[in-house]
Amino acid sequence: MSGGQIQDEDISASSQWSESTAARYGRLDFEDGDGAWCPEITVEPDSLKEFLQIDLRSLHFITLVGTQGRHAGGIGNEFAQMYKIKYSRDGSRWISWRNRQGKQVIEGNRNAYDIILKDLEPPIIARFVRFMPVTDHSMNVCMRVELYGCEWLDGLVSYNSPVGEQMTSPAYPVYLNDSVYDGAVIHSMTEGLGQLTDGVCGLDDFTHSHVYNVLPGYDYVGWNNESFPSGYVEIMFEFDRTRNFTTMKVHCNNMFSRHIKAFRQVVCHFRSESDWEASPLTFSPVVDEKNPSARFVTVNLANHMASAIKCQFYFADAWMLFSEITFQSDTAMYNTTLAPPKTGLPPNIPPEDDPTHKVDDSNTRILIGCLVAIIFILVAIIVIILWRQVWQKMLEKASRRMLDDELTASLSIQSETFAYSHNHNQSSTSSEQESNSTYERIFPLGPDYQEPSRLICKLPEFAQSSEEPASTSTAASKSTTTTVAQDGVPHYAEADIVNLQGVTGSNTYAIPAVTMDLLSGKDVAVEEFPRKLLTFKEKLGEGQFGEVHLCEAEGMQEFMNKEFLFDIPEELPVLVAVKMLRSDANKNARNDFLKEIKIMSRLKDPNIIRLLAVCIYSDPLCMITEYMENGDLNQFLSRHEPEGQLALLSNAPTVSFSNLCYMATQIASGMKYLSSLNFVHRDLATRNCLVGKKFTIKIADFGMSRNLYSGDYYRIQGRAVLPIRWMSWESILLGKFTTASDVWAFGVTLWEILNFCKEQPYSQLTDEQVIENTGEFFRDQKRQIYLPQPVLCPDSLYKIMLSCWRRNTKERPSFQEIHHALLEIQP
Repeated sequence: MSGGQIQDEDISASSQWSESTAARYGRLDFEDGDGAWCPEITVEPDSLKEFLQIDLRSLHFITLVGTQGRHAGGIGNEFAQMYKIKYSRDGSRWISWRNRQGKQVIEGNRNAYDIILKDLEPPIIARFVRFMPVTDHSMNVCMRVELYGCEWLDGLVSYNSPVGEQMTSPAYPVYLNDSVYDGAVIHSMTEGLGQLTDGVCGLDDFTHSHVYNVLPGYDYVGWNNESFPSGYVEIMFEFDRTRNFTTMKVHCNNMFSRHIKAFRQVVCHFRSESDWEASPLTFSPVVDEKNPSARFVTVNLANHMASAIKCQFYFADAWMLFSEITFQSDTAMYNTTLAPPKTGLPPNIPPEDDPTHKVDDSNTRILIGCLVAIIFILVAIIVIILWRQVWQKMLEKASRRMLDDELTASLSIQSETFAYSHNHNQSSTSSEQESNSTYERIFPLGPDYQEPSRLICKLPEFAQSSEEPASTSTAASKSTTTTVAQDGVPHYAEADIVNLQGVTGSNTYAIPAVTMDLLSGKDVAVEEFPRKLLTFKEKLGEGQFGEVHLCEAEGMQEFMNKEFLFDIPEELPVLVAVKMLRSDANKNARNDFLKEIKIMSRLKDPNIIRLLAVCIYSDPLCMITEYMENGDLNQFLSRHEPEGQLALLSNAPTVSFSNLCYMATQIASGMKYLSSLNFVHRDLATRNCLVGKKFTIKIADFGMSRNLYSGDYYRIQGRAVLPIRWMSWESILLGKFTTASDVWAFGVTLWEILNFCKEQPYSQLTDEQVIENTGEFFRDQKRQIYLPQPVLCPDSLYKIMLSCWRRNTKERPSFQEIHHALLEIQP
């Protein structure tokens, strides 16, 4: 909806209050028109006449929905407190969605502006979806909605099968029925979809389930051979059109100790038009009596063309249990000029020459000619791209030589080219940690790139700063080898800085090469975690090489070492963040991902997000880290108010000043730990701090990957790359990222906290004006603009902020000093 893939004409409604509240204005997080879809009349209790309908044009697998009320910049205050969803695959038969406990009503919004996301458990397969507001009293409602999912490529629209049976157990009965089937259920199940297509595979022990508060056997549909004298269970699958089938995968339980085995044989019949083929396909899997694990059995369907498949699964033991059945197929291609009518073949074409399974030779020649032409065009494009890359590299080298001569500085345009430092000796000659390298460029210095550079070139003093005062370091060392200063402290040139690429597009931490070698020399101190115990909840963000997902992990407590304790009962799932490397990532990205795992496994501090487990034995590679139940600090504080009369009147949740100080102290403590390892975070902000119970804070690095915070990063060529409002002047102008620049960012983070994250830093300045302000810090002529003192901020705290923003990096406090000062201030 909000992405624009669904067109206005595909959004309709039962009625509308006015033209400005029509269905097309019901897109999530959009304020067009009057701000939402609103029905013509007041919604009454138990009335389901009003609805907002979306036509997806094809079958889609929908797992998540979002709703929002009408805010309209503070003017509107209408929202749906509850709603139901109806869906249809053909536009005629409508089905009411219900959750796994049978409940149809979904809790909606509590105000007009917050977005509420709800998992559809079970997911739905539909083309048409209706949102129907529900109220317990007469009220005006308005809605904005969103759908999350993907196209349903199986093409399966229904399956018909016998009803699942109940297994008698000494302890308790096990119910093996299809409890979410959306078709008719009498003695058999007809014209519907259910647990065999919900995307959830059952566990090895069929009496347990991924889902909580359900009866034993919930994930499986099962049958006993005594109920089927013929010795098989017949399931028929109906598809949206004639398809070319390659395989069928059946997920079966194989707990043979309970007389359950995968099927002994399957016989599949195919119907392409109205008649069933005379010769069925037979497949017999290998019977496994050694491994009791549940497994997928893959049946080769040999490219049969069909719009329906009827399969007879023969028992191998007393019971047969299925949890998921999927098909791999392509839409059938027909010759429209020769295809026979559905009533039968023309009399002059014999049945064995049925042209529906042929392709016209002339069309084939045209297709081959087009493919050859496309190949030639692609080759030409590749040659042009390679030539441009060579030319760009030549320009880049020339541009670098020119900039070295002029000693000017410019902005980086890609976060993964940041360079880092390793220098923590506190002697008089080298008392700060600093990076001796400028930004590398990944684009040539063309007109688009030099736009921000011209802004900096307005600073005449800066262009003449070849002899910078001792308080700030000069530009990058030209050497590519490690040199040793007189005091014996190693200074790392560009070649000695490890550029560790995080999967979400930002490096996790700045790591000097020697430090990384020391940290990564050992084996990874984390265990492999079973993927099947991870349940997807929400995508937190994505980057160039990977994605970050919010998941629930079952049994995580069993995989953790004893030094890490969860404040969660063992039987409950743990909320985790899963960083996942994309399957198309290159070799360098894979190596960096494994290095990142090694580094993260060594970070052990109460205020740093911990690496819990990994999934690296198969693709996609995953690292599983902590996630705090209250989300990030920015969103947490923005939903709260300071204690006082105003909060009492608005009935809003509050956070006390002492708790604000407590959270800031924890951030300083975590950064003190990182700085002790010579790690530079580079992106410290409230968006990168997670909040747990009792105001516990842990520092993370997800912020850059989230679209929610794209506005916090300076965009070059449409890409969000630099958090300039949190960056020190030397990071922006000189490309230096040090512990001192992290201290600067901490001052801005502290300012955010005391403003309850209600305002972006330097909100009154444009991005270009923020960069110009860094020039004033460089000139140091007392004309630079500082962030103002927040209303709740006492003088002692504001003095800490101002000390973090000192022009001279040596004069900024260390994180140890900041932590000590905050402990003294904390009430």
